[in-house]
Amino acid sequence: MPPATGPTAAFFDLDKTIIAKSSTLAFSREFQAGGLISRTAVLRSAYAQFVFLTGGADHDQMEKLRQFMSQLCAGWPVETVKEIVADTLHHVVDPLVYDEAVSLIEDHHAAGRDVVIVSASGTEVVEPIGELLGADHVVATSLEVVDGRYTGEITFYAYGDNKAIAMRRLAEEHGYDLQRCYAYSDSVTDAPMLALVGHPYAVNPDRELRRLATERGWPILVFEVPVGLRSRVRLPPPRQTAAVLTVGGLSALAAAMWLRVRRRRHAA
Repeated sequence: MPPATGPTAAFFDLDKTIIAKSSTLAFSREFQAGGLISRTAVLRSAYAQFVFLTGGADHDQMEKLRQFMSQLCAGWPVETVKEIVADTLHHVVDPLVYDEAVSLIEDHHAAGRDVVIVSASGTEVVEPIGELLGADHVVATSLEVVDGRYTGEITFYAYGDNKAIAMRRLAEEHGYDLQRCYAYSDSVTDAPMLALVGHPYAVNPDRELRRLATERGWPILVFEVPVGLRSRVRLPPPRQTAAVLTVGGLSALAAAMWLRVRRRRHAA
């Protein structure tokens, strides 16, 4: 039988897989400085994000975060958010990228594979990050905008099964043989994404993904060397990268509001 031919791809989650920490916390101070959130909300989001990063989140928790996130961003002006993220994106992303991830992206490109970033963060921020990293495509969350403001509705949520659905669509569009493709993620919520390809890898996995990877024989990788992206790729000067608020960035704030509501309920 002749060897398989045709295009293949490597699919990468973003937060804690390519970027050394979650983008949720990375932008909170910038939004506070821009007048979108209060200093108290920044501090609470930092605590909530710490809990999220160290303990992980199951599907029910993520759904609560999504609901609060939608409520929180409703009415925010898109142009204000664009300006804040455009001014700070290269400062935020530059020191957070894993050297191992950048090398792996380069290796896949050298092998002739497309590189696809698949993230629950907003498409307008994932796309410029993907461009900096040389990604060929991105799959990300889309927020609805009406009259220049976020409505609080999500038109596509790139989370869980939706990641796998979007990957299948890309595979059909570009002719990828998914059994010859690769995927990388840190979270058990991305199990559908990993199970879809022939070469899944758990990167810095949470406890549940580590258990699942061990059961299914998926290789486990450890990325631990953050590198200044400027030392690996050429970054554009400030204000040349336009982006909109990430759904990931909102989720930290949503977590803070969720914790606040829980405290009020317990106090009642």
